[in-house]
Amino acid sequence: MLFNSFQFLLFFPIVTLIYFLLPGRFRWLHLLIASCVFYAAFIPAYILILVFTILIDYYAGIKISESAGARRKRFLVLSIFANVLILAVFKYYNFFIANVNELLGLLNVHTQPIKYLDIILPIGLSFHTFQAMSYTIEVYKGKFPPERHLGYYALYVMFYPQLVAGPIERPQNVLPQLHKVTRYDHNMMISGLRLMLWGLFKKVVIADRLGGMVNEVYNQPDAYTGFAYVMATIFFGIQIYCDFSGYSDIAIGSARTMNINLMKNFDTPYFSSTISEFWRRWHISLSTWFRDYLYIPLGGNKVSYSRWYFNLFIVFVISGFWHGASWNFVIWGGLHGIFLIVGSLMQTRFPFLKQKNIVNILLTFALVNFAWIFFRARDFGDAFQIVTNLFSTPASGSYFNLLHSDYMANDLYLGEPLWKFAASILLIPILFILEYFMQKGYFMNFERRSYAYKWAVYLVLIFAILIFGVFDTNQFIYFQF
Repeated sequence: MLFNSFQFLLFFPIVTLIYFLLPGRFRWLHLLIASCVFYAAFIPAYILILVFTILIDYYAGIKISESAGARRKRFLVLSIFANVLILAVFKYYNFFIANVNELLGLLNVHTQPIKYLDIILPIGLSFHTFQAMSYTIEVYKGKFPPERHLGYYALYVMFYPQLVAGPIERPQNVLPQLHKVTRYDHNMMISGLRLMLWGLFKKVVIADRLGGMVNEVYNQPDAYTGFAYVMATIFFGIQIYCDFSGYSDIAIGSARTMNINLMKNFDTPYFSSTISEFWRRWHISLSTWFRDYLYIPLGGNKVSYSRWYFNLFIVFVISGFWHGASWNFVIWGGLHGIFLIVGSLMQTRFPFLKQKNIVNILLTFALVNFAWIFFRARDFGDAFQIVTNLFSTPASGSYFNLLHSDYMANDLYLGEPLWKFAASILLIPILFILEYFMQKGYFMNFERRSYAYKWAVYLVLIFAILIFGVFDTNQFIYFQF
């Protein structure tokens, strides 16, 4: 079920209303059933995958707490193996087979190609897999006691707001809140609805509007060159931010209406002046997951410089592979690892590169957007073509003419009429200005604002969604990661 669908428009208020009408002891069951319905709206049979991992991790958590020595570790390994196995089969098996078949062909090994699995990647598999793994790891570390109630543990994994695309939570934050019975809180309800409204605005007004032009260029890169690549790449950088942070806002907001606080997942990342700052602000729940469960166990920065650089690079390569079964994602992750290493070396020699100023912010934005090319391109061939022709100029005519497709009328710009193209460009500074004021507490901080101000903002956002929103029920980019 998509957050920007008519189904969810009915689902959300009904589930939330029933939640507060029910006695506290039945709320977990209501939310668990609602979460199953939410997930089953995609492919119902895939709930069995969740049931399988939930049972194993629930059992492993209890056994870890009751065991000692090597036996504890065996149950942790069992849990991690089960989760990674599911992820490997559904997400990476066909990628592995494709590379094996290609390698056999290069080696002139004449054999029947290994067959692919005819399967669809389950929605949100990478997210709820990592959330489940965080539970058994935290129990193993002794930082959280095992959940003895199977229903509450199942709800921790399947809680519908963050089931599909996070935030990737830790048991310490969510499970105690699921157990706690709270009364209706008007302030939490309004705050949650307001955050959901802002997230929906970013998704349907900005992300989906820019997404059409991004698709126009990236789905047929042969038809464009030069400046069109630059614009489409910048548009994608804004699209993926508004799409993913919009999802996170709706997820956090919908949980907040039920008095459940999920962790913040984005913190104006494009205001970052370094790549390291960007990753402290972008997809925070994933960044901290890799920091705590991979980077620190590898030694973090408490090692030699060469080993530290290796740790940074390998973490980002694995992070890239987590995002998708494609060499493009590995390259994307590797680029960010290189940016961090080179940035660290350069900042030691030139301290001004760490300063918070517009030049460093724009440089960081440019590096992040360059890496997005590999994230968005269909394959390495397309990515290479775009990178090598990024700044090509036309043999004749103006540079602006590069916005036209070779196969399209000249009155269309990246597939859109000029007024829509210009309006889309205008959305970008509007987004940054609004986020700047939000960061300063001037825009969406309503604690001391009048009702007239509040409703003026609400109505502007609602009318913007209704008038300028794209309602093709486009799924969120991270839904099948």
